[in-house]
Amino acid sequence: MTVKSIKPNVSFSLFTASKQVQFIQTLKRIRFSGQLILTSPDQQKWFFFLCDGHLMYATGGTHPVRRWLRNVAAHSPQLRLDRLTIQRDLSQFNQANCQTSWQYYLLSLWAKQQKITHEQTENLIQSVITEVLFDIAQAKQTTYKIKQDNTLSTQLPVVDVEMAIAQTDKLWQAWHHDLVVDYSPNQAPVIRQPQALQARTSEAVYQLLSKLLDGKHTLRDVAVQMKRDVLQVTRSLLPYIRWELIELISIPDLPNPVRQEDSENPPATAQSTQALIACVDDSPLVCHTMEKLLTASGYRSLVIDDGLRAIALLIARKPDVIFLDLVMPNTNGYEICAKLRKLQAFQTTPIVILTGKDGIVDRVRAKLVGASDFLNKPIDAGTVLNVISKHLKQSVVGH
Repeated sequence: MTVKSIKPNVSFSLFTASKQVQFIQTLKRIRFSGQLILTSPDQQKWFFFLCDGHLMYATGGTHPVRRWLRNVAAHSPQLRLDRLTIQRDLSQFNQANCQTSWQYYLLSLWAKQQKITHEQTENLIQSVITEVLFDIAQAKQTTYKIKQDNTLSTQLPVVDVEMAIAQTDKLWQAWHHDLVVDYSPNQAPVIRQPQALQARTSEAVYQLLSKLLDGKHTLRDVAVQMKRDVLQVTRSLLPYIRWELIELISIPDLPNPVRQEDSENPPATAQSTQALIACVDDSPLVCHTMEKLLTASGYRSLVIDDGLRAIALLIARKPDVIFLDLVMPNTNGYEICAKLRKLQAFQTTPIVILTGKDGIVDRVRAKLVGASDFLNKPIDAGTVLNVISKHLKQSVVGH
């Protein structure tokens, strides 16, 4: 038998350098509340629920139900769950509101009923988020968009973004270092050559493997059953996998207790998909953040970091809403706003002044030059999106 080729160690972390991780960090910086939805090329979806930039929960991917039940068993073994019990508890909630987040609703209920402790809930949520982040890292390429959503309460512990990323990165580095990068912890081990395996192991080990490796439980499931780390379990099975005595196969998720409808975004309106939002700011960080936020929200974006070029570009593109930095080299938001208001095409365009100041004089001056609104920095995702939505609706009514 031939042993499969081994890839060299990865000396740096592709995980922490990924665009997905950087965008999650951006959402923390702008204190975003709502859903972050990541989609892989094969149309797998992962859902992150955030409150003020902190992670509340995560789900989706290959095995959302299996992942959740496994972590409940690992972190709150006192709970004895079956499908009927879960469905009975879920009946207390509006099914339309918990299509994707039903796991979080159940945890909230059990915490309120004191069936699960604060520490158990915190460890469970952290473990689930780490698994989801790891799976996204293995997917490598994903697209993302965000959805404002305040349906989840924050009565359960929240997870700091940096802590979750650091925890996942540690596992990701170890997974690469131990040469198991080609395998997924969501795969299920199954014995393909029992006689050859028995000849290479002791009787006790063989009996244990025969019991655990039935092709119905993933590497993560087996790790929980053995009360060991998934990396340790995978590492111990690696020689047998390479000798082709054990095979890793893909298995389906467990049945979902909630009837699954389209739990992602509803069809986007023409307003959100077609609206062009401009941001004029000399700060590369603000421009980058606004561009990411707008694109993920379904808007087209126009970011301009040179105030002197702003008017020409705005005239050429005619955005639906304009954000203007108050203080820029060689010009300022007041001057640009005043010049735009003199043009017929921009007399009714919503113009929002961005500033690090919060003085009444600046607000009055902004109104005098025709500004529609006034927002303080650092930018807050929810505030920015609410302002856009408000002014777009007013523009529709005005027409």
